[in-house]
Amino acid sequence: MKSNSLHNHIRRHVASALAEDIGSGDVTAALIRQDLRIAARIISRQQAVLCGRAWFDEVFAQLDPGVTVTWERADGDRVAPDGLVCSIEGPARAVLTGERTALNYLQCLSGTATAARQYAEAVAGTRCKILDTRKTLPGLRLAQKYAVRCGGAENHRTGLFDGILIKENHVSSAGSLASAIAAAAALNTGLPIEAEVENPAELREALAAGADIIMLDNFSLEDTREAVAITDGQAKLEASGNMTLERVREVAETGVDFISIGALTKNVNAIDLSMRVVE
Repeated sequence: MKSNSLHNHIRRHVASALAEDIGSGDVTAALIRQDLRIAARIISRQQAVLCGRAWFDEVFAQLDPGVTVTWERADGDRVAPDGLVCSIEGPARAVLTGERTALNYLQCLSGTATAARQYAEAVAGTRCKILDTRKTLPGLRLAQKYAVRCGGAENHRTGLFDGILIKENHVSSAGSLASAIAAAAALNTGLPIEAEVENPAELREALAAGADIIMLDNFSLEDTREAVAITDGQAKLEASGNMTLERVREVAETGVDFISIGALTKNVNAIDLSMRVVE
């Protein structure tokens, strides 16, 4: 969270979000006396896992350094219904102008962290780890992957540059699964080679070709158990496809190493937070 790359990303993204919202100026905030100062509180209307403090803080830092935010909870903490998340004090115009952009970040990222926590807790006690995917909201990948970690799950590759994942269209273009894996190995990137398979026969082909990680795409529970037995530790196994909270535990108990879930970042249910002026 303290890395320069993430800090720079936050600064740029917030600047873009504020420009999108404010445009040529906040004409409603202009109704407020320029010297007026106010205090406000952010309240959670539901149980959630908090995430997004740095983005929230950056909104007000860019609008007016005179705005102060006092946090009651840290990223990764649970917040209860009607629980106080933070207090804000400063120039009224800046507080009111930044309200929606700041809450958008906090609600979206807390939604991602909350979902990640639910899935991580669902497989607790097994060897399996919950992973996110690249199915993120455009422009918010680093933010959502941070939120996934706050929720207690783990990150898959960040993008196309830091992991090799051979999927169906790569196989079609390369000619065969074995050919695609061989080509990946010839690159000598030092990155693990992951291959997606759709049935036990393709699993055996991927193992023979030397894949490091094998993604089991939409395998049935029975086929997943068979895949674990076939693999017998020769490669890491990742289950993927139509994973829900209701079935993720039984998939984890088959012995797979990972379960990747696009819904963590793709199907975001924003947390219900509200800001109320108190002075």
